Amino acid sequence: MHITRVLGAALLALGLAAGPAAADSSPSASSSPSGDGKAPSEAGTSFRTATEIEQGQQATATGSTGDYLYWSFPADAGQRPTVRATVKLPQNHSPQTWQIDVYDGLRRRQSCQYGAQTHTAAQGAASVGLACTLRTVRAWSEPWANDPLPGTYYVRLTVVGLQASDLGLPVGAEVKVDAKDIGGAAAVDGSLAKPLVPGIAVKSESAGGGDGSTKSAVLSAVEPDDGWSSGWWSDRWVWTAIGGALAALAGVGGYALTRGSGRPSRVPPGA
Repeated sequence: MHITRVLGAALLALGLAAGPAAADSSPSASSSPSGDGKAPSEAGTSFRTATEIEQGQQATATGSTGDYLYWSFPADAGQRPTVRATVKLPQNHSPQTWQIDVYDGLRRRQSCQYGAQTHTAAQGAASVGLACTLRTVRAWSEPWANDPLPGTYYVRLTVVGLQASDLGLPVGAEVKVDAKDIGGAAAVDGSLAKPLVPGIAVKSESAGGGDGSTKSAVLSAVEPDDGWSSGWWSDRWVWTAIGGALAALAGVGGYALTRGSGRPSRVPPGA
């Protein structure tokens, strides 16, 4: 009976600990379209003019062969983003090599764990597909390291192998970003004070209701629906609690098996 009560209490504690983890297991960044329900239909031409997209949102753009096309998206700690792009090519073109690059908020180029980051389209091919899966975003890193950190990420799509006869031909592009939530397996002891979200524009704001205006920097508008994570919580806490509860149960079980019946041993007659 005593062991049953201890087991019931341990299971209840595990259920309470697993509750927040279940609520936190979904990706922290939004996978739904923007508030107006419209996906972006154009791309920027530089880091400063990059078109903002949300995770799970498919953006489109048109341009000319030889242009640099830029998009930006948010990625939070514990996520492993994957960027996919499809370039629709014109008819009667020569072989072309396209490349997709991803940069973090400090404009450091991030390496791809896997995916066809560079792909050559054969002559006359209708389209070419590219993909880049980044390393898991860390909540904190050493200043000298090039680890992915929470904040804004930039996608650059361009052609790197082109004949002069194809320069300026019209092309179409589709870009989509998805992220897998890795969770406590990628947790670290530390977090950034602020995500790497640089200022990208300047706007005018009325001051005191008068005619005057003040200039202020505008930060990237795209961020996770529930805000940037603080970095202290992960499902690693749940597994730590589960390990402690299992150790306690093992101790109770071992004691129950080794303590005996609790009655004094019988003394042989005549002893």
